Amino acid sequence: MKALFLTNEYPPNIYGGAGIHVQYLTKELSRLCDVDVRCFGNQNEMLNDHLKVTGYGLNTDLWTCPKPLASVFAAVQRGLSFNTTNVDADVVHLHTWYSHLGGILAKLNYGIPMVLTVHSLEPLRPWKREQLGGGYDFSCWVEKTAIEMADAIVAVSQETKVDVLRFFHADPKKIHVIHNGIDPEEYHKVHAPEVLVKHGVDPNKPFVLFVGRIARQKGIVHLVRAIKYMDPNYQVVLCAGAPDTPEIAVEMQQAVAEAQKTRDGIVWIQAMIPVEEKIALYSHADVFCCPSIYEPFGIINLEAMACETAVVASAVGGIKEVVLPGETGLLVPLLQQSESPYEASHPEQYSHDLAESINRLMADEPLRTRMAKAGRERAEQHFSWRAIAEKTHELYESLVKR
Repeated sequence: MKALFLTNEYPPNIYGGAGIHVQYLTKELSRLCDVDVRCFGNQNEMLNDHLKVTGYGLNTDLWTCPKPLASVFAAVQRGLSFNTTNVDADVVHLHTWYSHLGGILAKLNYGIPMVLTVHSLEPLRPWKREQLGGGYDFSCWVEKTAIEMADAIVAVSQETKVDVLRFFHADPKKIHVIHNGIDPEEYHKVHAPEVLVKHGVDPNKPFVLFVGRIARQKGIVHLVRAIKYMDPNYQVVLCAGAPDTPEIAVEMQQAVAEAQKTRDGIVWIQAMIPVEEKIALYSHADVFCCPSIYEPFGIINLEAMACETAVVASAVGGIKEVVLPGETGLLVPLLQQSESPYEASHPEQYSHDLAESINRLMADEPLRTRMAKAGRERAEQHFSWRAIAEKTHELYESLVKR
């Protein structure tokens, strides 16, 4: 068995949960079969005897298209390049819309089954038009085309499966729910106060933590606007970089500046930091907050739980399958105006509710401790990458036999 993975992200170029998913899944799958990863970048290495990674770069020196369309045409060109070099796999597995055209070409030209993992859905991310312009219409089209012609669709949560059936003409029998996972040997509680000091966090004062991209989907601005409702006796640490657009970057800057007028102890780490530093932040945080307005799974919550940190998160998407309210954290209703797009109809109330839940946990150390221990146990028992790889491999075998 040989699986061809097509993906935008792969180490060292990772900026979101989909990239983390592909990184760990391919590592575990390589224990079971050969894996050929083709990604955006300049990688060219054999990570082990069964895992090969090849990056595909581009020369854009002569491009004159509008800037928002550059990433769209880059995805199209890489989709072609993925297919012009020696495809000899038994199955092709796609991750995010950037890879979908490449998968369509592989299925049609090489006659191999196509598996598509849904990490998010374009109809539920209308703010992407800010980033892609007219390219958003293309991303919606290629996603719809790929999902509806896929031989198997992997949904990372039950909620994601519901969304796929709501927006696309997909056969329910082709949709398989396989959750994201965690490596509990890597993600565990550590003692590293020097990492906090490096980033301007006082290791002697409690803090609530956010980790993620500056994106509308992640709800980061809602959290920043919640700061004015938070108890001033703890720090707020925002590990937030890689803004999706200049507009959201400016909005974030303005929101942080306003919050800093009301209190001290706001630390903004404007970078995507190394994994070991991220683990240190999770481990020392008293509460982790995930204010996403759309989240098919929410792997960051699982990372925090594995590092024994209580979670406050929005009650949307797959988060409800990861965080058990009252046991491993607290869930905050989003107060949605409609089912699509996901957005807070009363953003100020949502910010207030976020702060209220954070304040509650920050004031109750015994409750935080119980939730932290329960979160670690849940991460270990239910979200192993090895088990997820075994389920994925079984899916491949069923498609090849059929």
